[in-house]
This record gives sequence, structure tokens and C-alpha cells, in this order.
Amino acid sequence: MDKNTFKVINDEGKEITCNVLFTFDSEETGKSYICYTDNSKDAEGNTQVFASIFDPTKETTKLEPIETEKEWKIIEIVLKELQDEAKRQLAAVQDGNKEGDNQTPQEQ
Repeated sequence: MDKNTFKVINDEGKEITCNVLFTFDSEETGKSYICYTDNSKDAEGNTQVFASIFDPTKETTKLEPIETEKEWKIIEIVLKELQDEAKRQLAAVQDGNKEGDNQTPQEQ
């Protein structure tokens, strides 16, 4: 196991490998959060993403449920900011590729 994956036991007792998407600390709540996926899909075919509270100072991490609407709102905001940044970076890369497409081989 590396820092980007961890294993959980589901309700049926099956071990599942999860991928860490990101972690962050909230000054507002004083807690650390982890967002992750088990790469399963929802009914619409989207990859499911989960979030939990965790203590990064502990040797073995116990994931705690997020129970307040305020905490979910904070996570949604952080996730939206990361998605927007990823879209901006992708657009910049695609724009860079388009500029290169207009050049003749001698100009590249």
C-alpha cells in the first residue's frame, strides 16, 4: 500500500482498495478531511467519490463519518474549486496544443 491508496472492509466483509483523491485541513472546523474513491460507478455512470474525517497524525487511520451539513458544504466547495482548477489547466493545455497545430513542421 502506498500513500495514494488504502484498503477498507465493506459491509459484506470484502476488502476494497480505495484511491485517495485529496486531503485537506479546514481552519473553520479544525478537522482534516480525506476524499477518496473505490472506483465504483453510480446509476449515471459517474465515479463515486466519498469523504471522511481523519487524523493524519495517527499511525493507523480511522475514518470518521461527516455528520454536519456545514462540513459537507465545505467539502463541496473544495471539490468544486479543484474541479474548476483542473478544467482551467486542461483548457490551457488544449489551447497550447491548438497553437502548435497551426504551425508547419519547420516552425515547431
